[in-house]
Amino acid sequence: MGHGFGQLHKLRGIITYRVSPFELKAFSGMISHGLPNMVRRIREEIFYVVPPFVIAYVVYDQVEKEHHRLMKKNPADYENDQ
Repeated sequence: MGHGFGQLHKLRGIITYRVSPFELKAFSGMISHGLPNMVRRIREEIFYVVPPFVIAYVVYDQVEKEHHRLMKKNPADYENDQ
């Protein structure tokens, strides 16, 4: 048969296009196009993402401080103990 694997049949009426893996440039344009695009996307979304995280951190921190304060024993309750 002389054909490689995947080339053993003939398709009629269906056109397929392929690029050899050796001809692909996997990282082409990553610095010139990808980096500015990443910066733009971060700049556009930062005001939607960061404020909820900051608010959540402040609330969590205040709740933890209040919990720690409530768990402390009051020294005035034990002044007369021997």
